Amino acid sequence: MTPLTPGQTVVSDRVRRRLMHAGARFHANDNIADFLRDGELDLLQEEIEARFEGVLRALVIDVENDHNTRETAKRVAKMFVREVFAGRYESVPRVTEFPNVERLNELNIIGPLSVKSACSHHLCPIVGRVWVGVLPNASSNLIGLSKYGRLVNWVMSRPQIQEEAVKQLADLLERRIAPDGLAVVMEADHFCMHWRGIKESDAKMVTSVMRGSFLNDPALRREFMTLLPGRRQGEI
Repeated sequence: MTPLTPGQTVVSDRVRRRLMHAGARFHANDNIADFLRDGELDLLQEEIEARFEGVLRALVIDVENDHNTRETAKRVAKMFVREVFAGRYESVPRVTEFPNVERLNELNIIGPLSVKSACSHHLCPIVGRVWVGVLPNASSNLIGLSKYGRLVNWVMSRPQIQEEAVKQLADLLERRIAPDGLAVVMEADHFCMHWRGIKESDAKMVTSVMRGSFLNDPALRREFMTLLPGRRQGEI
């Protein structure tokens, strides 16, 4: 990989200018797929590879002679763009929606769904589970069970903080389903606590967002919390 030279125009500059011209936000947990042109993701991956090799050199790692790190920059660039942060660069997954023909209006709970993300403060892993509660109405859209997992993965495959991730997911599902009530609960381990800093290995973070009927009806909220599959009574 040829190293970047000072002042070199790179694809990230072009994409950044495009975003700024449109007045679009591009925080770590934002999706920027609409501002990428054909072929630019490949170029972005190459740019990240070159820049990350510079990081390895700044860490005084002999990337020419250390057989373990010779391809590390390439692997990290691919991992960031195509895998762990793919939710920034890929369009929202296609999700088929069905009309609520039977006018279902009873509580549905989906989960636990696996969560894998990274803390936007230290880029350390976040690993956990999400539960979604939906109270549909006659006008709600119904989506397939597996599609919840795809949408969760799309939101979480970005550098995140848990509180904002749960809100993003609730906003997305509320727009898609338009239910009377929506609840999202996430429980996760944060490796920025386990691996560094305080090195507290047992701490978890639990975050909940309640909308509509779940916010206004304590009995419905209790029913949802009581029925969460995979969690022991009293954990939330």
